[in-house]
Amino acid sequence: MIEVEGLTKRYGDKVAVNNLSFTVRPGIVTGFLGPNGAGKSTTMRMMLGLDRPTAGDVRIDGTHYDRLKDPLTYIGALLDAKAVHGGRSAYNHLLCLAQSNGIPRARVDEVLDTVGLTAVARKKAKGFSLGMGQRLGIAGALLGDPRILMFDEPVNGLDPEGIHWIRTLMKSLAAQGRTVFVSSHLMSEMALTAEHLVVIGQGRLLADTSMADFIARNSRSFVRIRTPQRERLLDLLRGAGLTVVESGSGVLEADGGTSEQIGELAARHQIVLHELSPQQASLEEAFMRLTAESVEYHAHSDRPPQQERQAWGEDWAGRG
Repeated sequence: MIEVEGLTKRYGDKVAVNNLSFTVRPGIVTGFLGPNGAGKSTTMRMMLGLDRPTAGDVRIDGTHYDRLKDPLTYIGALLDAKAVHGGRSAYNHLLCLAQSNGIPRARVDEVLDTVGLTAVARKKAKGFSLGMGQRLGIAGALLGDPRILMFDEPVNGLDPEGIHWIRTLMKSLAAQGRTVFVSSHLMSEMALTAEHLVVIGQGRLLADTSMADFIARNSRSFVRIRTPQRERLLDLLRGAGLTVVESGSGVLEADGGTSEQIGELAARHQIVLHELSPQQASLEEAFMRLTAESVEYHAHSDRPPQQERQAWGEDWAGRG
């Protein structure tokens, strides 16, 4: 378990992390989300004692990181896959880590096999591709067989097979009762991997909730309907108290009722339905909506910023 309480980090006048509190629990994959500059990397570095907090506290299974004996056996982390001596082989890199943490030499071969690097174990790390470097970093995190694992952008540089592999690995580690904390900008992958989310913006906590609740609270859900008796169904739905909009191409979007309720209503009035499907926003859409005011670095279109924000807001208003 990782416990973060009142964590704050200032760099001069800049507040990178602002009174952040949350708990990362075992048995599930917890996703850590936020726009660029939100303070995610700073928070993870403070968890590992790489940066000293201005205020607040972090405990790893109830203990400060700097008081852990052989820390790799408690928490394994991948923060920067490039933090490897390029002149060392993958095997020797892991062997150095193992020897400094009292980990048996045999464990090096085990993790190399786990991440698929056995065939290149004796090759120098400087010749590795980005994806191979990621796998080596993950091997280092797994080396001490820790109860807690922390990954920052673990799918960087991985091919589709590698992405599927790391997703399956994180889920299996959580299923073993381990604590798994992962930060990523790849929303589609996070939606398939994480069960719980911690979301921050400008150093502040924005959400600490389950994946399902996060999407439900920060997006619009509706039922999409197609029928050749559109006008009749439209009158019935509005008469039943549902909010219905016509979205073009003969499609109706109904808010305030379930697909089951709408289907039963149509059946009672002998209305033919060609489509009846519940719709919900993706994690990416929900994330964008929640963090819109917390984005520090904006790309700009040809429109002035005020028009861009207005158009974005109108787009969401049209959806909601």
